[in-house]
Amino acid sequence: MNTVEEFLAHTIQLEREAALRFGQLADAMNTAGNRTVAKLFRRLADYSLLHLSDAQARAGFRDLPDMQSGDYRWPDIESPEAAAIWAADPFIGIAQALQVALDAETAGMEFYRHVFDSTEDPEIRVLAKEFVEEEAAHVAELQRWIGLHQSGVALPTEN
Repeated sequence: MNTVEEFLAHTIQLEREAALRFGQLADAMNTAGNRTVAKLFRRLADYSLLHLSDAQARAGFRDLPDMQSGDYRWPDIESPEAAAIWAADPFIGIAQALQVALDAETAGMEFYRHVFDSTEDPEIRVLAKEFVEEEAAHVAELQRWIGLHQSGVALPTEN
């Protein structure tokens, strides 16, 4: 990343795609009648929308570059936090859904860590560090939910 504006453009797109994918997965689960997983994916979509709003607020006074889909520099084909599309399987269980979510959040955290480690711009480093910490909190929460599920305790999305 060469500029804070480029970093924020990536951040906004990452959260936009995460919200979109989790929303699509929630809709697919609702259609299939898999209500428990639908609630989980909907909660994750809502979290991503909150993070999107935060990123947009941070970028509010800046002139962000007009980037097309091919302009983003992701480590893979899709945005790092876009959950695996195979999770639209109507028979997916809560354990698999939690793992998909954990993988997406971990990929987002690793993306920001890479930006933090590879940039020399002090402002980008500050922002990237904040996003690493935020994503690390999401990873920890999902790991907690996985532990709850393995213990037979209801998840916050199941209440």
